[in-house]
Amino acid sequence: MSPLLLQVFRSVVWVYSVITFLPWYLLSGASGRLAYAKRVKARSVSGNPAGSYRAVNSQQKLVSLLHEGVDTLDKVFEYAVVHFPQRDCLGTRELLSEEDEIQPNGKVFKKVILGDYNWLSYEDTFHLSQRFGSGLAALGQKPLCNIAIFCETRAEWIIAAQACFMYNFPLVTLYSTLGGAAIAHGLNETEVTHIITSKDLLQSRLKAILMDVPRLKHIIVVDKKPKSLPDLPRGIMVHNMAAVQELGAKPENSKAHTHSLCPVPSDIAVIMYTSGSTGIPKGVMISHSNIIAGITGMAERIPNLNENDTYIGYLPLAHVLELSAELVCVSHGCRIGYSSPQTLADQSSKIKKGSKGDTSMLRPTLMAAVPEIMDRIYKNVMTKVEEMSSVQKTLFVLAYNYKMEQISKGYNTPLCDRLVFRKVRSLLGGNMRVLLSGGAPLSAATQRFMNICFCCPVGQGYGLTETCGAGTISDLADYSTGRVGAPLVCSEFMLKDWEEGGYFSTDKPNPRGEILIGGPNVTMGYYKNEQKNREDFFVDVNGQRWFCTGDIGEFHPDGCLKIIDRKKDLVKLQAGEYVSLGKVEAVLKNCSLIDNICAYANSEESYVIGFVVPNQKQLTALAEQKGIRGSWEEICNHAEMEKEVLRIITDAAITGKLERFEIPKKIRLSAEPWTPETGLVTDAFKLKRKELKTHYQDDIERMYGGK
Repeated sequence: MSPLLLQVFRSVVWVYSVITFLPWYLLSGASGRLAYAKRVKARSVSGNPAGSYRAVNSQQKLVSLLHEGVDTLDKVFEYAVVHFPQRDCLGTRELLSEEDEIQPNGKVFKKVILGDYNWLSYEDTFHLSQRFGSGLAALGQKPLCNIAIFCETRAEWIIAAQACFMYNFPLVTLYSTLGGAAIAHGLNETEVTHIITSKDLLQSRLKAILMDVPRLKHIIVVDKKPKSLPDLPRGIMVHNMAAVQELGAKPENSKAHTHSLCPVPSDIAVIMYTSGSTGIPKGVMISHSNIIAGITGMAERIPNLNENDTYIGYLPLAHVLELSAELVCVSHGCRIGYSSPQTLADQSSKIKKGSKGDTSMLRPTLMAAVPEIMDRIYKNVMTKVEEMSSVQKTLFVLAYNYKMEQISKGYNTPLCDRLVFRKVRSLLGGNMRVLLSGGAPLSAATQRFMNICFCCPVGQGYGLTETCGAGTISDLADYSTGRVGAPLVCSEFMLKDWEEGGYFSTDKPNPRGEILIGGPNVTMGYYKNEQKNREDFFVDVNGQRWFCTGDIGEFHPDGCLKIIDRKKDLVKLQAGEYVSLGKVEAVLKNCSLIDNICAYANSEESYVIGFVVPNQKQLTALAEQKGIRGSWEEICNHAEMEKEVLRIITDAAITGKLERFEIPKKIRLSAEPWTPETGLVTDAFKLKRKELKTHYQDDIERMYGGK
């Protein structure tokens, strides 16, 4: 765009701002909004910089209940059914057709055309859950005896879970992407006799390990029962969900649910197996009261949450973030429409070209996402921006920068939202009012992008399975980046000095240390693992339960927390410098050429190395510029490309203010993306460092001069 046209455009924007500013400023309450965002949100109860820190509205007492007397999860659901009986509860899209599509490279992708959402009301869902629980009891499932669920995220998962909460069957949750040995370990450790699964997972994952789980007697398939199941071990019976519900509806079985079977707040509701980023998955015992405290804290941080909200569920329900988010929605009468990462948007991999993705049909107002998903959206949109004409690109950048400046002052930009960002916003349905990010740190660039282009606040949260996913959520009026917000009303935080890492609560300008989380949301500990319980959990003199996270944080003057390091990610180099691998990765992931990166350092060496999953489109374009041709694998293995990517990474590291010793000196480009299916990342896309080290052992030896 010519400088003259650019100046004209800027002048028009300036005139528009001047004319509209005063009436808009007086009517919108912008000054009050900015002051509200900057207010103190939490403070140390004792005044000690080490804490404990509590939200300003829970200084005297932590909150543990949504409603008085509603103290178990079956009562939470009953409360919702009484108040919202005919409101939509769970929605699933109808499958209209399915076909194989051959790609130019010869690969075959399965494509689907999906219809409208079909809805179950709260009353319908309650009756289905009640019958299913009754049917499970008729099949010999006993109260206080564990039952497992190994299933994709779908309406039947929540129906089954609610049945288990009603009938006091502790629910063992397992990720659908766990390896066979890990699945067998969880099922054997919890001694389950009944498992709830899907037809696909039974045939693709479970069948191979059934001989290793001798106690298993009943498999309940949530969809249609497979027509033939050869080679099943003797003594295992397979049922489908509808048949179990029919069994539960029989008068002699439906009357069996007596008051004495109902759970009490201290009973185990869920044994949630962690995704296992550091070895064998551990089962976290979560009581009814733990979950209710956690969802109470989360709900308080979402303004105007009510029955008119629509949530899109697609993350694994075996992950605490998704389960907590859906239980928050159920407790407030929201409707939940189900999706998957492959059908989420119109451009998703399983959606046939020309048909609608799930966000377009559902038009949700609420969504939870892990940073990996948001990073993909950010990079895809920015790649399209790069492909725009110079005029379009200039206008987009001007609007982007203008809006960034305005929201930092607490102002809205309705004209920009309508004219420039409407198309981007429509990628998530166009109605999104709150995005919640959790599971891993969200980069500042991605957070800012989501705030600006999707025209809604992004609440970045911090919590762990061991705290029911609850800890902090950033205030939705606060548009600052890199922080995870103030403690929720259900929890409190302390900072413990870590001498080896050089973090102390007396540090200036902000107190720093290992994060300890206390409150009614802190879980009961690890299943059958007393040694780990003694290491990671403790009870203080007031009877408050605490969890030692291993994360390093600092509290800002307004009471907001920033995660700055992790004890397990800290490596001491040969010369004595400490390198935070997580910090290196967070800086370098902002580089558009990188889809994923794992930094690695050996204490016997003097430098950091890295494994990089490059962005295929960007790296292919770079290879063409350099005159390098070949298959994707050949490009990634080309020494010249490795050298060029390292140069770009080094520039990004310097821009990101990494120290000289923190910058990777050598890298390995990986043609293979890291997905939960490869076993190199968890379901929340956290790096599995041990598995990555094993996978790239030959490359580590080469980069450190061994080969």
